[in-house]
Amino acid sequence: MNRIAFLFTHAPHGSSAGREGLDAVLATGALSEDIGLFFIGDGVLQLTRQQQPEKILGRNYIATFGLLALYDIEQCYICQTSLQTRGVNLSAERVLQAEVLESDALRQKLATFDRIICF
Repeated sequence: MNRIAFLFTHAPHGSSAGREGLDAVLATGALSEDIGLFFIGDGVLQLTRQQQPEKILGRNYIATFGLLALYDIEQCYICQTSLQTRGVNLSAERVLQAEVLESDALRQKLATFDRIICF
């Protein structure tokens, strides 16, 4: 079976990339057991707690990350450099447990997957 990585690179609101990526993860989770989620660049903001998209008339889909446990999706990684660049505390509480990795380690982990889908 192919190992599938989902790479989140966009901020959570302002485009539908994050929501569509999460929908794709859940759909794939029903068919595959080896899925990894990677958050780099502005994608690290997907996991920020206490977002208020209603204030910009956006859909609040962030709570849907909680469904990943039902699909046994546990491989989640977040880029340390991306967090630091955006001024996000490395130990901040997130909506999803994700292992913080340095850029090189994250790239090495990503290279172990057969397919990479970017959102």
